[in-house]
Amino acid sequence: MFLTRVFGRALCTAAKSESSAAAAASMARMGHNPLEEFFETDRSPDEDKPIVYGRSWKASELRLKSWDDLHKLWYVLLKEKNMLMTQRQMLNSQNLRFPNPERIPKVRKSMCRIKHVLTERAIEDPDPRRSSEMKRLINAL
Repeated sequence: MFLTRVFGRALCTAAKSESSAAAAASMARMGHNPLEEFFETDRSPDEDKPIVYGRSWKASELRLKSWDDLHKLWYVLLKEKNMLMTQRQMLNSQNLRFPNPERIPKVRKSMCRIKHVLTERAIEDPDPRRSSEMKRLINAL
């Protein structure tokens, strides 16, 4: 029984490391650079029609989401905000106009609303210890 556990874990670990190494090698072959995520994909100059971007999240919509969903959405918005700020800085340094500057306030509003909804939940929590812990986590965002 002990040997089965040891060898089973060793085989699983080896299989996981091989699959992760294969995934890393395939990413390297495709030429994916993680820094590319900070820049939006370029459109062809033939496309003259403007891209319509979505609206910011409403607090009523965010109240329906779970803690985990809000956490994931926070990091998606953070990544989007970083991408937009990087693109804006790059274009400003080249004396070019930043397209669709209204996207940044939409992302900021959504992030503020997530913090607001999480703070509401922390205040409503009947356990004071858990409430203070939640407030500490929210303020760290």
